[in-house]
Amino acid sequence: MTKSLELLEVAVKAADLKRAENIMAVDVQNISLLADYYMICEGSNVRQIEAIANEVIEKVEEAGGQLKQVEGMEKAEWILLDFGDLIVHVLNEDTRSFYQLEKLWIDATPVDVRPWVSE
Repeated sequence: MTKSLELLEVAVKAADLKRAENIMAVDVQNISLLADYYMICEGSNVRQIEAIANEVIEKVEEAGGQLKQVEGMEKAEWILLDFGDLIVHVLNEDTRSFYQLEKLWIDATPVDVRPWVSE
């Protein structure tokens, strides 16, 4: 398992711990120079979105990831966490529905995150 895949697993588990919904991830190594993996999840309100983002930051950094940039923490409608080879998007449902980020990576390989999330 590569380091970036290990960090993705950590991020998924951290988001799930804070009850993120609709967690998905894609492998973009063959189609993007910016990152190896993109992860998207949603929270139901500002406090939950902030909690998800903070938990992901904490757990990924504990696992050796380095946070390079954070965007959107002020409004917490869409928080972007840039860990270099891993990009994490935490959005509210309306924002996710409006921007449909999944369509940007239609050619990417989906990552099965089901083993990393609780039922």
